Amino acid sequence: MKRERLTHAQRKERTREHLFEAARTMFVKKGLAATSVEDIAEAAGYTRGAFYSNFDGKPELLLELLRRDHDSARANLRAIMEEGGTPAGTTARAIAYYSRYFRDQDFFLLWVEAKLLAYRDAGFQESFNAFQNEKLGQVSAYIRTFSERNGSSLPLQADALALGLVSLCDGVQFFRLCDPQMVSDKVMQTVLAGFFSCVSRRQSEEIPQADHRAGVPERGRGRRTPTTGADNIHD
Repeated sequence: MKRERLTHAQRKERTREHLFEAARTMFVKKGLAATSVEDIAEAAGYTRGAFYSNFDGKPELLLELLRRDHDSARANLRAIMEEGGTPAGTTARAIAYYSRYFRDQDFFLLWVEAKLLAYRDAGFQESFNAFQNEKLGQVSAYIRTFSERNGSSLPLQADALALGLVSLCDGVQFFRLCDPQMVSDKVMQTVLAGFFSCVSRRQSEEIPQADHRAGVPERGRGRRTPTTGADNIHD
């Protein structure tokens, strides 16, 4: 059977997919700083030139990988909300989803690498923070929708609860990464059930609501100056 010839756009997309997969593997195995462009290109079966014809550098590729993970999470959360059913059923599906999410250590390590780079590199920090704010905003929107369908008032602002959920997930994954025996599947489900129970509980009295962003400096202020070693991350 004659093989179908790929168009230029198809070949380029295939090259990018191979580079994505190679980068994900190498970043998890060696870390962002220790992985060179040559490592990624060689693992994907291409040259350094092929890498730079598709990406400006490792930070751009890392953000694209995180974008894919975020898009997948957003689609899963949308499906949970659109499935309908009782509030208890929606909560059960959310707990099941986040329990599975905890087990994906590869993407969690990529998020850790990105946060470390953002801490050291002001240029990357701006792009990453914008991405993080978008992620938190979407989680916040789902929390508000869940509360409205459940007919309950939120114990805190939806933005604060979104920050709490994302931070809770990060913290539990850190523990599980270092000590899997300490954080079993049952423990993860119990922690998540406790969080969602607090979100869905009808409040007998209103809790004072503080703006959790009040102490966050405006973009561009309070940012750390990148160290000279951060430049090596891009190579």
